[in-house]
Amino acid sequence: MRMLALLLTAFVALSHIGIMILEMFYWNHPVGRQVFNMTTEISASSAVLAANQGLYNGFLAAGLVWGLVTGRRDLKVFFLICVVAAGVYGGLTAKMSILYIQGLPALLALLAVLAARPGRVRPHL
Repeated sequence: MRMLALLLTAFVALSHIGIMILEMFYWNHPVGRQVFNMTTEISASSAVLAANQGLYNGFLAAGLVWGLVTGRRDLKVFFLICVVAAGVYGGLTAKMSILYIQGLPALLALLAVLAARPGRVRPHL
């Protein structure tokens, strides 16, 4: 279960890095317009907002990576809850697919992290 928790959490972190890159750097680009199904006018007028949103997705990814690198369960749980909340909110307010693309993988990772037995704590030298 610990390996599944690790893999699912890493998947969520990587997906948020991808979302960050799309929102910050490709929003007003043909790739971003295709992924998010936008016109040129819409992507141009919302690019600054999307870049800010992308930065927040980057923070979520950074927190998950921090939890993975340090092995801290509390960090993984906190940031996965944040992603679940963002996925639910996005699904209810923006587009239902956000719930499945963002929220569901984070919920599965959270459940796996909670179900996994915590590893032995190694003292830091």
